[in-house]
Amino acid sequence: MDHVAAAAGVSRATVSRVINNAASVAPAIRETVQRAIASTGYVPNVAARSLVTRRSDSVALVISEPDRPDDHSFLNRIFTDPYFGRVTAGATGALRPHDVHLVVMPAEPSDHHQVVRYLRQGHVDGVLLISSNEHDPLPAQVHALGIPVVLSSRPPGPLPVSYVDVDQVAGAELAAARLLSLGRRRLATINGPLDIPAGSQRLDGFRSYLRDRGVDGVPAVTGDFTRAGGEAAARVLLAADPAIDALFVASDLMAEGALRAVQDHGRRVPEDIAVVGFDDSSVALECRPPLTTVRQPVEEMAAEMAALLMAHIENPSRSPRSVIFQPSLVIRDSA
Repeated sequence: MDHVAAAAGVSRATVSRVINNAASVAPAIRETVQRAIASTGYVPNVAARSLVTRRSDSVALVISEPDRPDDHSFLNRIFTDPYFGRVTAGATGALRPHDVHLVVMPAEPSDHHQVVRYLRQGHVDGVLLISSNEHDPLPAQVHALGIPVVLSSRPPGPLPVSYVDVDQVAGAELAAARLLSLGRRRLATINGPLDIPAGSQRLDGFRSYLRDRGVDGVPAVTGDFTRAGGEAAARVLLAADPAIDALFVASDLMAEGALRAVQDHGRRVPEDIAVVGFDDSSVALECRPPLTTVRQPVEEMAAEMAALLMAHIENPSRSPRSVIFQPSLVIRDSA
């Protein structure tokens, strides 16, 4: 730092203010110091800086999932499901201007103690927590550590933490309205796991909208938010009622599997069966035909989570906030 100060013709304190992005430095001086940093090859000592600032400049993205013995590999799902990639991209984009790095931490129930220990040791300044199970103890465990945390959905129970979510019920209602507008009356749905709020809320929203319009007793089969789960669920529905003419599938991945089952049954999409998914992920465009789907703005939601977390890191006494995004319907060829 002394060498940088000498090269720039400023004090060591000024160099420190530039490195720490202090607003009090004049633009011309900042530029001079930055040129000196580049010419000298100076790199701040992160460990030493952390001792002073008590910040690691890292944030953990913890992805917590329930145990499902009959489910696919947890790690395989994390790295193949477009949802988690979109979350990572949105959060990283929002954190990059702050020079904050994202540490991705998968957390199966058997790993929770390791995750809690890592967080307790101060390796990160805050936590973005993707927790889908309403009985997951991890949100409360992280909150008890006193670390700033933002959840990806409404917290279970009276937990005073910030969260970001999409209006799941409204999204399911958009799907139901679209299918009814096409004149379909033998409707069915493939819902997500009912111990996950998104699974139960999308099912409730779809059924209640139809019930209010005289369509009751809509059959449903539970899937697991995977292609294989969607395909298996669709085969069950079609075996029970081959005359189904509309299908709402609670994720695009499951919808892709369901389309395969529908076509194997010799049914045309959308002529014989109209299909609507949920997410508007890249999978929706890869489907044949391209999938009509409910869009949840995952990247924007993840960016909002990161912004809320940075605000809590800067001001730990800040009151919790909730931000609910509105879904929209993206019409393509399947419905």
